[in-house]
Amino acid sequence: MLRHEVTVLRRQVKRPVFEPADRALLATLSRFLPRRSWNAFGVMPETLLSWHRRLVARRWTYPHGRPGRPRVDPETTAVVVRLGRENPRWGYRRIQGELLKLGVRLAPSTIAKILAEAGLGPAPRRAMTWRAFLKAQATRIVATDFFTVDTAFLKRRLDVLFFIELGRGRVWITGVTYEPNDPWVTQQARNVTMDLDDAAVTRRFLLRDRDTKYVVGVDEVFRCQGAENIRTPFRTPNAYANAYAERFVRTVRSECLDHLLVLSARHLERVLHDFAEHYNRHRPHQGIFQEIPAVGSSCHSAPMAFSSSWSVHDEGSPARIVRHDRLGGLIHEYQRVA
Repeated sequence: MLRHEVTVLRRQVKRPVFEPADRALLATLSRFLPRRSWNAFGVMPETLLSWHRRLVARRWTYPHGRPGRPRVDPETTAVVVRLGRENPRWGYRRIQGELLKLGVRLAPSTIAKILAEAGLGPAPRRAMTWRAFLKAQATRIVATDFFTVDTAFLKRRLDVLFFIELGRGRVWITGVTYEPNDPWVTQQARNVTMDLDDAAVTRRFLLRDRDTKYVVGVDEVFRCQGAENIRTPFRTPNAYANAYAERFVRTVRSECLDHLLVLSARHLERVLHDFAEHYNRHRPHQGIFQEIPAVGSSCHSAPMAFSSSWSVHDEGSPARIVRHDRLGGLIHEYQRVA
């Protein structure tokens, strides 16, 4: 035993560090010496006793599971959180019933705990968001907004008025002007109502912000058509209250206006007319599952500056892909011809 203690001490620099094997050996040897002789060890008697108790506990410890109920698996937790987010009016028991229909059995208290950890409180506190409201009413809502464009020499600032139908995402750019006065804005509202009738768009709500450019005549025109006017709340970010219109403004800037120099109002009208034709008749939209807003429309009303074609093979049958350019090649449109 003394030889082994010397070996342990020789391995240390400042103080001895006992490895698990050393502790096991010393604790075992201590049982063969009387208690009054334990002072010969390099550690305190209490330390030896604690080592021995650990050996006994490890020897007679049986494997056992974690106390309490088993944890809910991550897949079930994800389903509960998804049901809570997608259905803000469902309570815990309503979610429990839906889970039973899906073959998952959970207690209401467990559902409440999962939703609380995800930041979702009881059902009355999870109010409907603007996104959910607009998506539910999209087929009957027409949104409108203004955006501005500066000319090339920064002498004038042009105002553009547009309307967007939320159901299919079709856009009508009604006009461009330097001064959007009351008669001009009212006339643009009359023009767009006729365009909506031609496109068979059912409109029940007109969604707009509280810009002073909108006059009483705009509301009256749509009210006579049976549409109710909804104005966005005060001090509400546009990304929440009028999200579809703001998203179109970002699209027309990033895909078109940021890459052109606008010379005049007439120039801007031609540019926006071409972009609207491309947006409505040729551009796939993610919000409607990569479909085109104007279904069944493939005409090219604007002149094409350049076109090219090449052949591809699809399921053994050759086809030709034709490219049409808009706005001097800024926008490319592709069409398949037999």
